[in-house]
Amino acid sequence: MLKKILIANRGEIAVRIMRAAREMGIPTVSVYSEADREALHVRLATEAVLLGPAPANESYLVISKLIDAAKKTGCDSVHPGYGFLAENAEFAQAVQDAKLTFIGPQPRAIRALGNKLGARSMMSKANVPTVPGGEVKSGSIDDFKSLATKIGYPIIVKAAAGGGGKGMRIVTDEVQLQEAVEAAQREAKSSFGDATVYLEKYLSHPRHIEVQVIADSFGHTIHLFERECSIQRRHQKIIEETPSLALTPELRTKMGDAAVAAAKAASYISAGTVEFLYDSGNFYFLEVNTRIQVEHPITEMVTGIDLVKEQIRIASGEQLSFSQADVKMRGHATECRIYAEDPATGFLPSPGKILHLKEPVGGNVRVDSGVYSGFDVPIYYDPILSKVITLGRTRDESIDRMTLALKDYRIVGIKNNVRFLIDCLNHPEYRAGNLFTGFIDKNLPEWAESETDKELDAAYAGAALAMSGRQVSSTDALPDLENSPWQALGSWEL
Repeated sequence: MLKKILIANRGEIAVRIMRAAREMGIPTVSVYSEADREALHVRLATEAVLLGPAPANESYLVISKLIDAAKKTGCDSVHPGYGFLAENAEFAQAVQDAKLTFIGPQPRAIRALGNKLGARSMMSKANVPTVPGGEVKSGSIDDFKSLATKIGYPIIVKAAAGGGGKGMRIVTDEVQLQEAVEAAQREAKSSFGDATVYLEKYLSHPRHIEVQVIADSFGHTIHLFERECSIQRRHQKIIEETPSLALTPELRTKMGDAAVAAAKAASYISAGTVEFLYDSGNFYFLEVNTRIQVEHPITEMVTGIDLVKEQIRIASGEQLSFSQADVKMRGHATECRIYAEDPATGFLPSPGKILHLKEPVGGNVRVDSGVYSGFDVPIYYDPILSKVITLGRTRDESIDRMTLALKDYRIVGIKNNVRFLIDCLNHPEYRAGNLFTGFIDKNLPEWAESETDKELDAAYAGAALAMSGRQVSSTDALPDLENSPWQALGSWEL
């Protein structure tokens, strides 16, 4: 078993990894930037190492500093979490070269799956269905036009090394194609250092459905069913659930088998996610996320399997302790991501001090959090604050439980998306299960907070400011990792 883990991340995922390691009796080391001196993952740590200034490219993204921190604190392993360097093959290789264990897939798998064109080719050879499309190796706009005509409009131009919606353009006819290709190439070059783009058929109303996979180094690869991730803003998920209403038992089996085939094609080890687009009864490979996902807790809730602990065991050289037949899905789980952002202004980030924080508690309610009352949310990083996860016997019960949990969630001092999430969950189309990736743009295009809620926010803010004369102490509102209301995996009953 691993002896000591450096957590190369921040916020809620760093706290989540810390919790799993602590339950396994493994010490951890946190890292932080100057902007994160008072962050929760630092205040809960027994050891923490300062990386440097606030910008990520001077702290969390500096490979040499992370390796040095691990060595100086006696760590034998590194967990990358998600984001930052989690899917960076160079980082994984540097960890291995430093004689440390990378808690994740091998560098070659990250590298092979990180290029979307290469991944498409690999999946095609493994008989995993892919969206019609391809690369134009000549770079000629005439060849782009020829391929687009063959695929059929609308098409989407995508960066080969891309992600997060960058280097991506939707094209509805040939007139738009040249400008879209050139713009996508410029953005891809600027964002990823690689101007290569390719074309795919654009699916106008697809669902985004992904499958959790996990594999050990002994040849065992299994899936832990699917997650529905269609509710997105700016190509980023904000609500996830499992199981998906779209899948029949037969289709669930086919998609799970395809995900396992995809992982085996890349000789994948550790936890990973195979993402698909689903449209009109067909599913198509999208990409593989070579890391733990933000939304992994809903899989944990319905299966009772702690994915982070499994990652650690696999990295320690252990075999999976369960087979495909052992994995069962019980109930329905929902996750909402809590962001410091303003949904009424196009989801612009809202950094600043949290004057008051009250997180929901209760049976079958889990909160993975990275903040506390008095914390200054920095502007430098992804604005995710926490995640709320609920489990119910049925989808309706899970959504009802989430609605109540979000109504109990109180953040004062910064804009946040809690009320937007409540309205989204209780929209008739969401309740009916009519989900697709453009759901928010179609059903909540000009969302605004109600006047009543604004008045309530103002009242809470006034009360919080009136109480803020006293200094926030070092133990104020900090969760207790030993005696937390956070629901232990497998403790729920159905």
